[in-house]
Amino acid sequence: MHTKAPFRPDLLLLVSLLVVILLNPVLDHGDLGKPILGISMFAPVILATVRLSEAKNWLWSSGLLMLATLIVFVASTIFPIRAIIGIKWEWLAAFFSLTVVGLFSYLRSSRSLTTSHLFTAASIYLLGMLWFALYSDVDIIYPGSFVPANNTAQVAKASFCTLA
Repeated sequence: MHTKAPFRPDLLLLVSLLVVILLNPVLDHGDLGKPILGISMFAPVILATVRLSEAKNWLWSSGLLMLATLIVFVASTIFPIRAIIGIKWEWLAAFFSLTVVGLFSYLRSSRSLTTSHLFTAASIYLLGMLWFALYSDVDIIYPGSFVPANNTAQVAKASFCTLA
């Protein structure tokens, strides 16, 4: 008799975060890669919402924030305006912040350590995607904010353009 494998949102969240982190450098270029990367970004968002929905107090806040993020993501795809793209990254950063707080709350309230707790802890670590979202937001709002330090001409040009 075969037993059905349990649904493991903690493990799926961890794997989806790893996939997005590893695919980002590969897919961040070109017309085909960026939409695939954008869609793959929502796997961790959906799985984090599922994971947070297991806790009573986190269902509505994570669900509403996920829905808002999805709406702004679609709007930024249809209307690729810098302000809308910046708002998309801000909502995504807010969602990841809520996820980190919710997952820490889950870990803090546990009485024993299980595999699920370890996967959750690793997911919290990988939710450094919050910093990626904030970095992307700053780069959209202030293009050229992050340039290599060895290219002083480009740094000077970027600085002059932001002052003008």
